[in-house]
Amino acid sequence: MVHADFAPIIQPMPSQVDRLIRLALDEDIGTGDLTTSACISPEAQVTARVLAKEVLVLAGMPFFARVFALLDPTVLVEPLFAEGTLLPPGTVVAHVRGSARSVLIGERTALNIIQRLSGTATVTRRWVEAIAGTGARVCDTRKTSPGMRFMQKYAVRMGGGSNHRFGLDSGVLIKDNHIAAAGSLTAAVERARRVAPHLMKIEVEVTSLEELDQAIAVRADIVLLDNMKNEVMAEAVRRVRASGSSMLIEASGGLTLERARSVAETGVDLLSVGALTHSSPSADLSLDF
Repeated sequence: MVHADFAPIIQPMPSQVDRLIRLALDEDIGTGDLTTSACISPEAQVTARVLAKEVLVLAGMPFFARVFALLDPTVLVEPLFAEGTLLPPGTVVAHVRGSARSVLIGERTALNIIQRLSGTATVTRRWVEAIAGTGARVCDTRKTSPGMRFMQKYAVRMGGGSNHRFGLDSGVLIKDNHIAAAGSLTAAVERARRVAPHLMKIEVEVTSLEELDQAIAVRADIVLLDNMKNEVMAEAVRRVRASGSSMLIEASGGLTLERARSVAETGVDLLSVGALTHSSPSADLSLDF
């Protein structure tokens, strides 16, 4: 159960989330929690608090609560702050009330999730703040942990970022290997256009200004500038705008937080950052009785 004032904003919970949580619980519990079964009475009840131990952006409480909902629906999770809130160290984030055994058994899985997602949201917020006022947006990639994509992309949104395509079936993104296999950038885009639904945009990755000119000529909807220096990106933006194209321009590859603002100031629309989901450190939170 979850306190009504901060009920999860994800209803119904996607099946892939439940599958992952059940897998994590099965992995951790195995045939049973030997320590808890030996030490704790089945009748024992507790009130625990979830504590932020460093500055963080809160993300993942709906999934934290879902762990206990699947393990023991009588456990009550009471979040005290909205998702996406920036919290100082020492903040009590939530209360957890119910069977001591259930809370102890679910503790590690629930914390693993909220620590990972709050870490992602916190790092995303830093990127968003770094490019504030430029008009560009920070977005994620598909470089997520297996099975955690829904949750990790949710965390990026809670940090103020935007989501790129969710999976291979949610957008056409023609990359270098597609171009090589198709024979040319032009051939790849033309083939994609013949089969893609009319509402679906076609994005193409380019690594040079020559490839960019081809993407403009074939009227791609979005262009991804891969591993380009700032001055080359600025020229790419100039060429796209001068062509009269409404093409969105995405920068990716070799991006760092220190470099983020200068990249955004070249005029690109998007900075796609794989590190948001594959390299963000977990935030430090604890659950204490």
